[in-house]
Amino acid sequence: MTAELQAPVRSLGSWVIGVVGIAGLVAIIAGVYSSVAVLVTVAVLTAVAVGIGWPHFLRIPAKKTLAAVIALPGVGSALAAASAPAPGYLDRTPAFIALGIMAVFVVQLIRGTGQAQRLESTLGCSAGVLLSCLGAGWIAGARFNGVREMLLVAAISAAVALLVGLIRWPDNIVAPLEISLAGLAGPLAGLVLSDIAVLPAAIFGVVVGAVLASFRRLVTLRGAPLNIPAAVAIGLAPVSAVGSLAYFIDKLLIY
Repeated sequence: MTAELQAPVRSLGSWVIGVVGIAGLVAIIAGVYSSVAVLVTVAVLTAVAVGIGWPHFLRIPAKKTLAAVIALPGVGSALAAASAPAPGYLDRTPAFIALGIMAVFVVQLIRGTGQAQRLESTLGCSAGVLLSCLGAGWIAGARFNGVREMLLVAAISAAVALLVGLIRWPDNIVAPLEISLAGLAGPLAGLVLSDIAVLPAAIFGVVVGAVLASFRRLVTLRGAPLNIPAAVAIGLAPVSAVGSLAYFIDKLLIY
């Protein structure tokens, strides 16, 4: 890792996270409206970016090894979602999550540094594996019924929550704003762009807003400045999670 990448992101930290998150959403929607191959490429790159940056965000040892352990299950999950027969597009994702978490435990058992942080590292890296794999939900959603509007609504709600999260106000003010405005953006986007019912779109917007608010809180609690890999990971991780949320809400509430 070069010294430039290791440089802390201080004054522009929140803007870097927001720009990376929105860029990820734009790339995903471009993939949704172009081809599955492009969407898979975006999902794979997102998993790799989350894998590389998540150990930096956690500030734990063995970053290169854990980056591979976090990224590879996400890559496998994305490829599996693209090739799995209908309707079980995410049937193989739990297996990749389980394999990744087992690999995290193995790495934590055999590594010789940072014993005092072993429990925190294990829990944090397991969460990273989960987030890396959840990006496959964007692929599953695109393949589910060929209706792209729900994924677009999902991306718009997430983008609104990301933008609100850039406001430098206390979390107890910003978090309700993120949830409420994302909840409003969902049905508005649904009414303008498609015939998606208001209630499912509103529920989805509220859920997305809550997820994005929780990630903002993670950054606040961390306290220390983020370097570039960590900022990229924390910007793309919630985008990855939103993909599976969109897929399951689409299945449960709409179709």
